[in-house]
Amino acid sequence: MTGNENLDITGITFDSREVRSGDLFVAIRGTHSDGHRFIDQALTAGAGAIVCEDDPSSPETGAVWIRVTDSRKALARLSSAFHGYPSRELHLVGITGTNGKTTIASLLYQMHTRLGFKSGLLSTIQVLIGEETRPATHTTPDPLQINAYLREMVDYGCEYCFMEVSSHAIDQERIDGLEFNGGVFTNLTRDHLDYHKDFRDYLTVKKRFFDQLSGDAFALVNGDDKNGKVMLQNCMAEAHTYSLRSLCEFRGKINEMHMEGSSIEINGEEVWIKLPGRFNASNLLCVYGVSVLLGQHPEDVIKGISQVNPVSGRFETFHSEKGTIGIVDYAHTPDALQNVLDTIREVNVTGGEIITVLGAGGNRDRGKRPNMARIAAQTSHKVILTSDNPRDEDPEAILEEMMAGIPPGLQEHTMRIESREEAIRTACIIAGDHDIILVAGKGHEKTQEIRGEKVAFDDMEILKMNLKEKT
Repeated sequence: MTGNENLDITGITFDSREVRSGDLFVAIRGTHSDGHRFIDQALTAGAGAIVCEDDPSSPETGAVWIRVTDSRKALARLSSAFHGYPSRELHLVGITGTNGKTTIASLLYQMHTRLGFKSGLLSTIQVLIGEETRPATHTTPDPLQINAYLREMVDYGCEYCFMEVSSHAIDQERIDGLEFNGGVFTNLTRDHLDYHKDFRDYLTVKKRFFDQLSGDAFALVNGDDKNGKVMLQNCMAEAHTYSLRSLCEFRGKINEMHMEGSSIEINGEEVWIKLPGRFNASNLLCVYGVSVLLGQHPEDVIKGISQVNPVSGRFETFHSEKGTIGIVDYAHTPDALQNVLDTIREVNVTGGEIITVLGAGGNRDRGKRPNMARIAAQTSHKVILTSDNPRDEDPEAILEEMMAGIPPGLQEHTMRIESREEAIRTACIIAGDHDIILVAGKGHEKTQEIRGEKVAFDDMEILKMNLKEKT
């Protein structure tokens, strides 16, 4: 460290464009740019202190210079300290895994709010501070934003916070310095291989979250996923498991499944839930386990589970006047898509056709594109391949890669319509009275990203425009 050690820091930032006089600037090596290149810009803007990994070329500017081995870790820990270590004043539970994070975090928030506790939520869909809403920009925000939100929650009087923990956040040290009371593992299937080197790297990153839990925390993992045991290896936290298929501490069983919900048993207690599907039964079993581990009475939790509502964009249904059912789901991985389509097949008591509208995101894992198209073709009666968020890629090139996954015998049941709005409209036109339309991939999202621009787009809104609602 060099410079005035008694300097008062007025703020922290890792974006040189946001530096104000007296701020501390943390130079981060990012995936697209290196913050060390913008140190001079930060100093010109009035930065009073610089945190960096390289020795300064000219430290005689009057600023305080702090050299660290890992700027990302430093940013996370400085953020926590700057906001007064808010995670220590909450019961903080992190949920990680490929699928189910948003649903579980959101339902835990609903559950504890219904039980009378002020709670917070950090999720892909939204940030909730008690009943106040903030926009969500990432599954897991940057550490400055995380700690600012946690401080708001503490000041609001929240006792609990439930947050999604993405693999990117773990790898980029965004959650370093947070003190979790519990960690949850849902499952692990192919995703984000545009970022991670391979599946093993993806697994190893997820495990790091559990390796960092303290001995005072709990770790609850899905016993139906073989990777659950991996998460618990060398984990200091108290280990717990939940399962629909094997004997675990928190044991579930599905009795009936319908489009409107399911009848399930949890540790011998039967309860009706408003969410259909095996994956949702597993999600609610997890919610039960976390709630009990946090000290809630099992009977209160069972009652609460019967009252929680589906999460926006997660198997969100719409019943039309003519009997057609529209479903919007965020399924954007092969496993999630398979789970949703399997559920639709199981609850499709009228025997109508399943029409799937599906795209794949640009600038993301290209390897899953043909797999998802193949699953849709093999599990649906008709498939319309379309744009998701093409981002900087050519939508037609993405569709070509998806078409490569369609078996030759099923290509005649597959259409390609680049415009997502036109694809949904076409599905509504060809759907019969008892058919089911699944629009997969974007779920709750209210925009579509094309060539660097975000335009307003809502899958459910487009469905409703083209199907008259049942009254």
